[in-house]
Amino acid sequence: MTYLALILSVLIGASLVFLINLKNSIVKLFLSFSGAYLLAVTVLHLLPEVYNSGSKNIGLYILLGILIQSLLEFFSKGAEHGHIHSHIIEQNFPWLLFISLSVHAFSEGIPLGEAKDTMLLWAIVIHKIPISIVLATFLLHSKLPKFKVFLFILIFALMSPLGCLVCESVPFFKTYQAPITAVIVGIFLHVSSIILFESSENHTFNYKKFIAIGLGILIALMAN
Repeated sequence: MTYLALILSVLIGASLVFLINLKNSIVKLFLSFSGAYLLAVTVLHLLPEVYNSGSKNIGLYILLGILIQSLLEFFSKGAEHGHIHSHIIEQNFPWLLFISLSVHAFSEGIPLGEAKDTMLLWAIVIHKIPISIVLATFLLHSKLPKFKVFLFILIFALMSPLGCLVCESVPFFKTYQAPITAVIVGIFLHVSSIILFESSENHTFNYKKFIAIGLGILIALMAN
């Protein structure tokens, strides 16, 4: 069910682009909601978990995750939080964008291999839907052949399940579960906070996005 939910979240997001002409404002609201939900789950569940693990230097690993995500976004141009520039892809396949997004998606699946409940799974699923919408919209407006668009989306959909599978199968990830999870916490904190920071345009108050953020946090609290 975990693998299926992760794959379907990407395919649903991409399918919405093919079937419905979604307004950019709706996608931004969904992004704000997903960012708030992911941030709340990270703070309420993952942070206490890694700090209570007894492992040393957890804070350093979290900071390392933030640095890793900052590096990935140098290549992806912020696609992880719905920010894509139209000039990234032209006729050639965007390998740097593909690799950085794949590494990010793979890292999202790692903590799911040892997750004790489904809260983190749903946080990642909700996060992936608007990202897939943005990504599919961009790829469809690029000059890439349709089969490459489909291949990009399919491989992206498989990366998080692959991360979860590797965590379950490779002893290294079980031995160093807490430090690795702390790195992922840093990645989640970076992505979710950037989504919230970018949710207000020109630093003006937007009540719709404020409500979306509030709902994301409230639902996470109710499920806690």
